[in-house]
Amino acid sequence: MKNTISERVFDFLKNYPPFNLLAAKKIAEIASEVKIIYLEKGKVLFNQNDKNHEHFYIVRNGGISMSKNSENDKSLIDICDAGDIFGLRPLISKENYLLDAIANEESIVYGIPIAIFEAVSEKSLKINKYLLTSFASTSFDPYTSEQNNNIFTDYIAKDNLAESNLHSVNYTKKPLKCTIKSTIKEAAIKMSAQKIGCIVVVDDACLPIGIITNSDIKNKIATGLFSIDTSVKEIMSSPVITQSKNLTVLDAQLQMIKHRVGHVCITADGTSNSKLIGILTNHDVLASLGNNPTVILKEIKRAKRTREIREIRSKANLLLKSYLEQNIPLSHISKIISEINDGVTIRVIELSLKKMDAPPPVKFTWLALGSQGRKEQLLYTDQDNALIFEDIAQEKYAETKKYFLKLAGHITKSLHKIGYEYCPAEMMASNPEWCLSLSEWKNQFNDWIMNIDEKAILLSSIFFDFNAIYGDSNMSKELTKSIFESLNNMNLLCTFLAKEAVASPSPLGFFKQFLVEKNGDHKDFFNIKKRALMPLINAARLLMLSNNISEINNTAQRFEKLAEIEPQNKELYQSCSYAFKALLKFKTKQGILHNDSGRIIQLESLSKEEKLKLKRCFKPIREIQEVLSVRYNLANLR
Repeated sequence: MKNTISERVFDFLKNYPPFNLLAAKKIAEIASEVKIIYLEKGKVLFNQNDKNHEHFYIVRNGGISMSKNSENDKSLIDICDAGDIFGLRPLISKENYLLDAIANEESIVYGIPIAIFEAVSEKSLKINKYLLTSFASTSFDPYTSEQNNNIFTDYIAKDNLAESNLHSVNYTKKPLKCTIKSTIKEAAIKMSAQKIGCIVVVDDACLPIGIITNSDIKNKIATGLFSIDTSVKEIMSSPVITQSKNLTVLDAQLQMIKHRVGHVCITADGTSNSKLIGILTNHDVLASLGNNPTVILKEIKRAKRTREIREIRSKANLLLKSYLEQNIPLSHISKIISEINDGVTIRVIELSLKKMDAPPPVKFTWLALGSQGRKEQLLYTDQDNALIFEDIAQEKYAETKKYFLKLAGHITKSLHKIGYEYCPAEMMASNPEWCLSLSEWKNQFNDWIMNIDEKAILLSSIFFDFNAIYGDSNMSKELTKSIFESLNNMNLLCTFLAKEAVASPSPLGFFKQFLVEKNGDHKDFFNIKKRALMPLINAARLLMLSNNISEINNTAQRFEKLAEIEPQNKELYQSCSYAFKALLKFKTKQGILHNDSGRIIQLESLSKEEKLKLKRCFKPIREIQEVLSVRYNLANLR
């Protein structure tokens, strides 16, 4: 009989370890006895200290939170997703459960009868290895909860602001170690005995050369890829990520996000060339915190609806406010908030694809433009985005473009619901003008470069800051290559971009007064975006284009790069970088204070000190505009 419940269970189990290590006949035996359990969000499957069940479990759909209770705290150890096994203790140790298992969302789990499973897998060495290592991998890691319980708190309390703008992390000072000569079995025994989720591989001088985690053992040993008697060298992650003992909370998070790791080795001088003195991990500490970037990103990835993403994204605003209050450097803030913004866009695209009747007919790339493309989008802003789809035969073009316009419509609509307003000028992928094939985009940029007019200047300025967020990044790289080839043949665009960069004069008038808006709704207000930020953004973009550098979009980083390649102007470029970060931070604070974009500032509301800080940032603007005027001979340009 086809399509029975047991056959559907079979089709699922056969794709996941340890069941995929069994013969089909034995999987079928297990599938016929599986208990199917539906859990509403918040439903408890078992609690810590409960007597063991007659089943262990595998997640079919949804997610199961595994949490550990202590005296005054509840720490999230992990979230089991589809295919993850949990509740193995009764199978191995016959002990009560050490964790709570609670549905993190509406979920379906399969209960695997222990007696049946043991019967069909009794003589399987691979199965036994898998169970042993999986059990070890769910062991409590003392590094994370006992010793590092405050690693990823929201940085520093307000009353500690005077001490430092960044707080140093606590780390484990006696990390578990083994030598390169050790076998995986020896390392695993050490980890199991100490109930520690990782072990650092060191050389004779105690320099860290690799790291092995529970996941490595589960994925590389239990699956049969390597023998348990293999050298640790074969499965260790190398090189390790190292930092000094003075590593701040913020930098720790950035390192873990950037390198996608859960462990950082602490060494004497912060490099892999000095002695190992400790280890830092985020395995369970992160999950106990609500407004933590790593947790927020994970929640975004698991969101099923736009409404959920909106609620999660709002946490980032609280995070941003906290960071600003604690005077955390803007470069760090921008990186974290940008990761969250990109994560939101990626998840929206994934959900939008599910709304389509069919998968994409060809490869495509989603581009973020403007402030998001430059990774400077801290507050909610208008949407600026575009879509590239793969070149296709002419007879299929109309149908293909129709598909991507529909997809883009879903995406921009969802982003709008989350809080990103529609672009008033409709510079969005849902506009047919900004949803083009790769060849069309190449031709479009070439036209902007070769046929200069006011519109071309405006659009090229916006689109030169694009950043590939989702899809085939090779197309964005190919487009970038094409753009710079066109620029090599045409210097006139750079001249006009220079003219645009100096169009808005220095924010201070002859008598050192602020230049305010002369008319309109914002008469007598100071436009910090137009008067101060845009001149720096435009200058940095132009100078990078003229130096044929395409890999950096962020304005502050552009100036820092320019300081390297033009040492004669190093001081000016460094000043521009600092000024930009200070101005963006000021704008963001104003936006949070007034619940708007922060772009328009009422000068009367500023203190004398705030006005002085602003004025200090204006000097580099005037000086960089003078450099551009001379370099591009703008005095002779009519």
